[in-house]
Amino acid sequence: MIHSQTGVTVLGAGATQANLVATALDIAPLLVCADGGAQTATRYGRRPDYIIGDMDSISPLDARQLIDPRRVLLIEEQDSTDFDKCIRSVEAPFIIAVGVTAPRIDHALATLNVLVRYPKQKIAILTDTDFCFLCPPKLSLKLPIGARLSLFPMRETHGSSSGLAWPIDGIDLSPSGQIGTSNLVESQPIELEFPEPAMMVVIPAKFAREALDAIISVDGWERNRSS
Repeated sequence: MIHSQTGVTVLGAGATQANLVATALDIAPLLVCADGGAQTATRYGRRPDYIIGDMDSISPLDARQLIDPRRVLLIEEQDSTDFDKCIRSVEAPFIIAVGVTAPRIDHALATLNVLVRYPKQKIAILTDTDFCFLCPPKLSLKLPIGARLSLFPMRETHGSSSGLAWPIDGIDLSPSGQIGTSNLVESQPIELEFPEPAMMVVIPAKFAREALDAIISVDGWERNRSS
């Protein structure tokens, strides 16, 4: 396990931009690269702190030439993505993931799957347009009136809300049924509550810091279950 006292940026090999990597590292300074994400890092003038994956995009030899070989974690199994390998190998207050969605839809879906399967980790995905995270049991968030806030259930669930133009109270939500995308902030603060780790929240990327502060300040699913 990689233990960090600060936030961790996980950089994948997917499409991203130098400014997004810089933004993530400004908030979460330890850089963990998922396999070919190491090549993205060097392209943007960044040096990985760790490289984790099955090394099918960057060879173990090339990875070990970039950084101390002891910081290269080769995990050869093929039953999980490199992003999954990173998440289960890192223990940190929070994780910001960049380059783990675009341009492939299957990569984006696999990434969301990881967020749901590791609810004790506070993970957020940063893209040029969006900031996405698994909603904790209770969340209070201040966003400007009229801001977009989308909710997408990863399995059948329900919850309650206040501050949204279209409340979700009393609605059965499901990825194959009713979802909650393109909702809007109507009043402050937005209050969300869910009984299980199943709901993705997607807001504009420019509100990433405000949302991250809110996520960090609340108990996550692991502590909620044991209380």
